[in-house]
Amino acid sequence: MSQSELRKLPSIDRLLQMDDVASLVEQYGRELTLEVLRATLDDVRQAVLDSEAAPEAKSLIAEAAHRLSDELRPSLYAVINATGVIIHTNLGRAPLSERARQAMAQISVGYSNLEYDLQAGARGSRYIHATDLLRRLTRAEDALVVNNNASAVLLILTALAKERKAAY
Repeated sequence: MSQSELRKLPSIDRLLQMDDVASLVEQYGRELTLEVLRATLDDVRQAVLDSEAAPEAKSLIAEAAHRLSDELRPSLYAVINATGVIIHTNLGRAPLSERARQAMAQISVGYSNLEYDLQAGARGSRYIHATDLLRRLTRAEDALVVNNNASAVLLILTALAKERKAAY
């Protein structure tokens, strides 16, 4: 029975010619749609070999569409921080202010001088933007911005324990 059921399954080529799949290709791109169609067809073949009936092409396409939607669903969600910890590293740290979000939105819609020194007309440093602000804020001689606590601890340890052992 399984061989006759397997013959009922459409080929990838036949699926790609169907209007419903064409709309998936338009929405998700050919490469990803093809990958998901193949995976869906492989799973259906296995189910047929395990004695299930072959589904109709529409059903197979609907399953592929569902998988595509699931695969591209964002993995980050807004949550409520009810932990009592204001800067919670597991919850994305502290929320950005409205002003910070607006500044990010304004600059992110096009090119910027991230690593370009407009006065010199040459390549600059991407750190200068945050460094200058941090130096003014803290009145420090210099500053270095890192993207995580481990980097900061390593830099501090390197500076404070220069040429000595550090115990923990």
